[in-house]
Amino acid sequence: MILSDRDIKKALHDKVIVVKPKPKLDEQLGSSSLDLRLGYHFRVFKHRRLPYVDPFDPTTMVDMTEEVVISKREPYVIQPGEFCLASILEWVELPDNIAARIDGRSSLGRLGLVIHSTAGHIDPGFAGSITMELSNIGMMPILLYPKMRICQLVFEPLSSPAERPYNKKPGAKYAGQKTPAETMLGSEKIS
Repeated sequence: MILSDRDIKKALHDKVIVVKPKPKLDEQLGSSSLDLRLGYHFRVFKHRRLPYVDPFDPTTMVDMTEEVVISKREPYVIQPGEFCLASILEWVELPDNIAARIDGRSSLGRLGLVIHSTAGHIDPGFAGSITMELSNIGMMPILLYPKMRICQLVFEPLSSPAERPYNKKPGAKYAGQKTPAETMLGSEKIS
């Protein structure tokens, strides 16, 4: 089941779901989703001399990206074929019994902008600024402006509260993030 607009409004009003700064519901609320806006922080991948990246060898990922912070008036230009990480403007807190899914907006998708490559699921108990995995699969550069509505969040109630929500999971790698973080896959072990 997915929360409807009236359920999202109630969850925000009752502080069951927390979004800061407070969303402008007349602009950001859809019939079953909440639009979120682009923040100021990006992690841009640098061209490297290594022939590969080994996700389980952190030494191959050292300095793989650099942080780019844009100002309120300047756009970030995402080039065709480019992949980067970017944060949303809002801080989102989910309760133990609601998960969420981040997805793109159709208007931007029609330009070739992809919002996430694989990680669209947000666990119950998550609190932080969501990181987007942006790709431009179009033919032209796209200008991305801070505070533009860039993605939508769909809320999915669970059948029961999670036994171990994200904020109570030992080693939750991205809990409380405020800016986009590089992969932390290297901290995992292959069993």
